[in-house]
Amino acid sequence: MGRLADAFPDDVQIVYRHFPLNQIHPHAQKSAEASEVAGGQGAFWPYHDALYERQGEWSALDSDGARKFFIDLAAELNLDVDQFTADLDGGTYAEYVAALEQEAAALGLPGTPAALVNGEVVGGGIPIDYTVWENYVSSLIAVASIPQWDEAPEMALEEGKTYHARVKMEDGGEFLMELYPESAPQTVNSFVFLTNEGFFDGVTFHRVLDGFVAQTGDPSGTGMGGPGYMLPNEIDPALSHDDKGVVAMANRGPDTNGSGWYVTLGPAVNLDGGYTIFGRVVEGMDVVEGLTLRDPSTNPDADPGDVMESVTIEVSEEFARSCHLLKPNRGSRGCSGKRWQILFKIMAMGTLQHVLASRGYGSDNKVDDENLWN
Repeated sequence: MGRLADAFPDDVQIVYRHFPLNQIHPHAQKSAEASEVAGGQGAFWPYHDALYERQGEWSALDSDGARKFFIDLAAELNLDVDQFTADLDGGTYAEYVAALEQEAAALGLPGTPAALVNGEVVGGGIPIDYTVWENYVSSLIAVASIPQWDEAPEMALEEGKTYHARVKMEDGGEFLMELYPESAPQTVNSFVFLTNEGFFDGVTFHRVLDGFVAQTGDPSGTGMGGPGYMLPNEIDPALSHDDKGVVAMANRGPDTNGSGWYVTLGPAVNLDGGYTIFGRVVEGMDVVEGLTLRDPSTNPDADPGDVMESVTIEVSEEFARSCHLLKPNRGSRGCSGKRWQILFKIMAMGTLQHVLASRGYGSDNKVDDENLWN
């Protein structure tokens, strides 16, 4: 652990606490006291490390044998043996060690070794591999550097307007997302706010799973970061993850939406009801499908994902409303260029039958639904 403090001197402070499991190890309390007694003479870590490395020599001894070992070890480390013995036998640190045991139990630590990072229990024990800790600490530092807000932004969406988000990738690719303020007003309002703040500029697609989702929205690139506030789920039953190109919020459970979002790379109806759908890719889906696959759960040391150079909001008049609003039961299906032309002509000319007839859709003044919406 000392290597972490040396590697991150401005960000990491290591604090050691005893958690003697007396019901399992009969000398746990006394060995912890012995370490503290040695610490009183400036030799906590040398004494502690020696106890740990040589526990096979004393753990099976009786109380008298363990006591003799503790005192002899103090002599080996050139400590003041008389003072050491007096403090050990007098229980100078007994109450202190007992209080630490109660504190650890109250925190819900699963046993030893265990780690508490920023008040949160990490895993079931300390990973042996230093690289695991280094990566973990690096991710925490990255998350801590993200701009934060105390609460969600005030509603600033304009009525009668449609909203699109244009994503330009660092490699030159580009795609356009239509946003759904009617279905998810708080989510879209937050997305527009964060976009205008430049929150997503330079952010990677940190998780891209073939045929499932491409996930982004966290400036730390870990999936752990967010804007400091959380939004409730906004579930529109008319919308579904039934095709590729659906844009929705990532979360860690109900009403934990922050800044993370994803685009589906195929049908994923199992996500329906649990995640807020707030848009759809209407241009450049091939760019999304071409993102580099990346699964941090199986390869945490993989190269960073593809980078969004910029995300910008485009606002237009409401006449260009999407197919998902005009035909809600087809909410997850996009609008082709032909459909946009038809819808514009309907509104401009005001005669649905005339437009359909002129375009050759259906007969006897009936609309061929599949031709119009597929």
